[in-house]
Amino acid sequence: MKEKKFTVYQLCFMALMAAVTCILAPLSIPIGPIPISLTNLVVYFTVYVIGLKAGTCSYCLYVLLGVVGLPVFSGYVGGPAKIAGPTGGYIVGFVLMALIGGYVIEKTNRNMVLVIIAWIVGTMVDYALGTAWFAYVQHCTVGYALKVCVYPFIVFDLIKIVAATFLGKAVRYALVKAGLLSNDKVVSGVTA
Repeated sequence: MKEKKFTVYQLCFMALMAAVTCILAPLSIPIGPIPISLTNLVVYFTVYVIGLKAGTCSYCLYVLLGVVGLPVFSGYVGGPAKIAGPTGGYIVGFVLMALIGGYVIEKTNRNMVLVIIAWIVGTMVDYALGTAWFAYVQHCTVGYALKVCVYPFIVFDLIKIVAATFLGKAVRYALVKAGLLSNDKVVSGVTA
């Protein structure tokens, strides 16, 4: 089977959503070692709207921009030290989260209940990777890491999952209706 290349529309949407992530992700509410960030909200929304491949690539572009030094990570910081720091596991874990949610989005034709369940599972994977990395870097117990890095965020993340899924559905519908996105039953990235 021939691999599809990204279209100009896909590349534009990927760049646009990477830019949105760069704008919203640095906004954070510091409540401890891990701030409340809008990064995962944007990832949920982006992958729902533009699909698995394009959405994941968009997030990876954002991470690349942050690693090279642009201040796009939470708290307006950038550079490789952020990835190597205590919260780096969560940043990397968002890639796995996007892949899990995106896969379910494509295989279930955006079934809202299954998509929300997939985002919850993807978020749990992100929590696991990020918490393990935090405990390793901070030389603390996993119990302490869960107490400061996961428990305070569960309710906020559930709200973000539901909000991004419903908003993503509405935006995707509008983009399909405007002819900017294809409404394929199985979407591999976005076809335009």
